[in-house]
Amino acid sequence: MDENPRLMILWHSRTGASEALARAAAEGAGAAAWLVAAGEAEPEMLRAADGYLFVCPENLGSMSGLMKEAFDRAYYPLLGQVEGRAYATLIAAGSDGEGAQRQIDRIATGWRLKRVAPPVIVNLAAQTPEAIAAPKTVPAEALVKARETGAAIAEGLRLGLF
Repeated sequence: MDENPRLMILWHSRTGASEALARAAAEGAGAAAWLVAAGEAEPEMLRAADGYLFVCPENLGSMSGLMKEAFDRAYYPLLGQVEGRAYATLIAAGSDGEGAQRQIDRIATGWRLKRVAPPVIVNLAAQTPEAIAAPKTVPAEALVKARETGAAIAEGLRLGLF
C-alpha cells in the first residue's frame, strides 16, 4: 500500500470545461491529487507520478493540441519506464469525444498503462462557432462523476490495487 500516492491530473482547457473536470477530480482525489497543466508537464514529472488522469477537450475530432504536445514531449523519454501504471480519462466534447479518447488510449497502450476506470466523456453539445468558443459550464452530474473518478483512482493507488 502506498500511503502517499501521486495521482497526476494532466489537463488542458480552452473554455473552462476540462479545467472544471480536472479540479473536481482533484477534489475527489484529495491529498493524492497533483494537478499539472499540459503546457507545464515534463517527462520527469510524469515519471514521478504513480497514476494518471488525463483531462482535455476534444477539438476537431482529436485531443487538444497542447495536450498532444505534452504527450509528444514525454512519449519517447518515458518508454519502458511507466508500464503498468494506472490511468483514466475525462474528455469534454461538443459531440461524441471518441477521437480524443482513441488518441489517448493509443498513447497509453504504447506506454503499457493500465486503464482503471471507464472513459468519461462529457458531451456539452457545442456545435456552432459561438457555442464552441464560449466559456463552458459543466453540468453538476458530470462534476460529481469527475470527483468520483479522482477519488476511486486515488483510493486504488493508496490500497495498492493498481
